[in-house]
Amino acid sequence: MKALVTGGGGFLGGVIVRMLRERGDEVRSFSRAAYPALSALGVEQALGDLADRDAVIAAAHGCDTVFHVAAKAGIWGDYRDFHQANVLGTAHILDACRINGIGRLVYTSSPSVVFDGSDVEGGDESIPYPASYEAHYPATKALAEQMVLAADSPGLATIALRPHLIWGPGDNHLVPRIVAKGRAGRLRRIGSHPNLVDTVYVDNAARAHLQAADCLAPGSPVAGRAYFISNGQPLPLWEMVNRILAAADIPPVTRSISPGLAYTAGCICEGVWGLLHLGSEPPMTRFVAHELATAHWFDISAARRDLGYQPEVTIDEGLQRLREWLTTVKP
Repeated sequence: MKALVTGGGGFLGGVIVRMLRERGDEVRSFSRAAYPALSALGVEQALGDLADRDAVIAAAHGCDTVFHVAAKAGIWGDYRDFHQANVLGTAHILDACRINGIGRLVYTSSPSVVFDGSDVEGGDESIPYPASYEAHYPATKALAEQMVLAADSPGLATIALRPHLIWGPGDNHLVPRIVAKGRAGRLRRIGSHPNLVDTVYVDNAARAHLQAADCLAPGSPVAGRAYFISNGQPLPLWEMVNRILAAADIPPVTRSISPGLAYTAGCICEGVWGLLHLGSEPPMTRFVAHELATAHWFDISAARRDLGYQPEVTIDEGLQRLREWLTTVKP
């Protein structure tokens, strides 16, 4: 395989790159900056922005597989920024695949594309897209996912993976946010319901991408389909949060607020931040309030059956690796 990995210097992309190199695949990374760690792995680096169609097409030249991992994530920001990275950028990736004759595209999506604010317990891939979204990230990721799946054809086989709440050593998003807010005493449980949530250790999520690419071919059973990816070990949300805090030697979250109060606070914050055009992230949004107060875990039997996916790193083992990393970097 000669693969292009967008966001190859990022958290998930970096692990995908490492695994590809470990098994002898050629890899080119596409990102906005160069990463010495990628050069050390023998990875070719193409620099550019997903919004630059010509740069994307040039980066994909000579590859036979694309892992489109890069995206703009987050719970707050201007819609145009999310659309440019997640929708326009994905359109450019599809153009690059067609122009360069690339046969396989593995797209990193998100379970949030089907989240409507209510509980999801053991949901499978038949869950429909909601009529509306409470944040720009899931809205634009849903548009991009639909574009990718609709592009599946005899010349280009596509697949979308939906890894849920990726974490582990090297995390630059989920774990640092939890640790920073935990240290500052700014975390509050929302409600008293032990809502189950599943997550996925980064190595498991990365391995699923390689398995998807290996199974993918025009006309194959997995082509044109989306798959949920997790550790298959749903836990009460605040138990998982507290275990991550414990890995950083931070006391558990004990104080709580009601779901109604959290949602109201989210509405007010969004109104104020939008009215005043504040650049910072509000302390609460409607999307976050619903995410923290509801159950969302998914049936991964389709990924097990069709991709041969099997989570190899358990939550306990992953937390031990996370603790070792946190003692070194102290985010």
